[in-house]
Amino acid sequence: MTLPHAAETATPSSRPAIPVTVWMLGIVSLLMDVSSEMVNALLPLYLASGLGASVLAIGFIEGLSVAVATATKYLSGLLSDYSHRAKTLAVLGYGIGALSRLIFPLAVSVDQIVLAKAMDRVGKGIRGTPRDAIIAAVTPPEIRGASFGLRKSLDTVGGFVGPLLAIGAMLLLAGDIPAVFWVAALPAALSVLVLVVAVRAPESDAPAAGSAFRLADSLRLNRAVWSVIGIAAVIMLARFSEAFVLLKALEAGFVPAWVPLSLVVMHAAYGLTAYPVGRLSDRIGTSGLLIAGLAFLVAAHLVLAFATTVWAYVAGTILWGLHMGFSQGLLGAMIAAATPNHLKGSAFGTFNLVTGVVVLIGNTAAGFLWQTQGSAAPFLLGALLSVASMALIAIARPATTAR
Repeated sequence: MTLPHAAETATPSSRPAIPVTVWMLGIVSLLMDVSSEMVNALLPLYLASGLGASVLAIGFIEGLSVAVATATKYLSGLLSDYSHRAKTLAVLGYGIGALSRLIFPLAVSVDQIVLAKAMDRVGKGIRGTPRDAIIAAVTPPEIRGASFGLRKSLDTVGGFVGPLLAIGAMLLLAGDIPAVFWVAALPAALSVLVLVVAVRAPESDAPAAGSAFRLADSLRLNRAVWSVIGIAAVIMLARFSEAFVLLKALEAGFVPAWVPLSLVVMHAAYGLTAYPVGRLSDRIGTSGLLIAGLAFLVAAHLVLAFATTVWAYVAGTILWGLHMGFSQGLLGAMIAAATPNHLKGSAFGTFNLVTGVVVLIGNTAAGFLWQTQGSAAPFLLGALLSVASMALIAIARPATTAR
C-alpha cells in the first residue's frame, strides 16, 4: 500500500519536472483571469442595479456566455487537431478576450453587455481547448494530474487577485464600475504578450505516422472519454454560475463594493487545493477525489441556500472553492488520459461543448427558480443534483479512474 509513496520519496528525481510551457500557460491564465474576475465580480451588480436586468436575464446571459464559449471550444478543438497550430489558436483566443475588455466600460445597455460577454466567451472558447491540448502534449503521463492542477492553481491566483483589485479600484474610483472595467483591460493585454513571447508550441504538435486527424474519428470518441463527459455534464448541471453566489452576497449583508471579496475567498480555497489534489490523483486515481469534491458542493449549496449572515455566506463560498479545487483539474486530466494524442483537441472540444449546453440549461433554470421560488431554491436543487453526481461516479468508478 505504501509503494507509490516510497518510490516517490526514495528517488525524487525519478518524477519529471513540470514543463516550462505549463508554467508559462499558467501565468497567461493567471493574467487573463485577473482581468476576467475584475469584470465578473462586478458585472451581476452592474446588470441588476445599473442596467435594471432581472435575475432570470442574468442567469440566461451567464448561461449563454458559457454555451457560446463551449461551442467555440468544440470547433477550436477540431481545428487544433486538424491544423496542428495550437499556439496560433490560443493567441487568437486570448487576443479576442483582451479586445472584449474595451467594450464593457462603454456598454450602456444589456444588449451591449451581451455582445461584450459573447465576444469574451468566444475568445475563451478558442483558447481553452488548444491550451489544454498543449499541456497534454508536453506533459509526461505520470505527472499529468499535477500539470493540469498547477495550471488551474495559477489560474485561480488570478481569481484571487482580480476581485481584490476590483475592490481596491471600486474604493479608489468611488464605486465607478465602468472605470474599473477600463483597469481590467491591462492584465488582459499583458496575458497576450506573455503567450506570444514566452510559450513555445510543442514539438509533438505534428501528427505521428498513422495518426493523422480524421473528422470521422473526432466524432467517434472512445467509451472512457464519453464516461468522463457524462459525469462532467451532471456535475456542471449541479454547479451553476458563480453569478448567483455573488447575488446571494447582497442578501447576506455585503455592500456592493465588498461583494468581490466573496470571489477572493472562493478562489483562495480553489487555488490552494487544485495542485495538491492533482498530484494526489496521479497516485490514487480520480474517482474518490471527485466524490469528495461533490460532497463539498452539497455542503456549499445547503449553506448558501440559508445564508443570512456574512459569516455563513463566507463559509459557503469556501466550500464552493474547495469543490472547484477537487474537480476542475481532475476532469481535464481524465480527458487527457482517455484520449489518443491526435484527438486530444477534439476530446476537449466535445467535453466543453456538452458541458456548455448543460450550463446554459442549468443557469437559466437557476435564474427562473430564484425569480419565482426565492433565492434558496436553485441552491437546494443544486445540492440534490450534486448527490446524484456522487452516485453516478460511484457506479462508473472503474471507467473514471485515471492513473
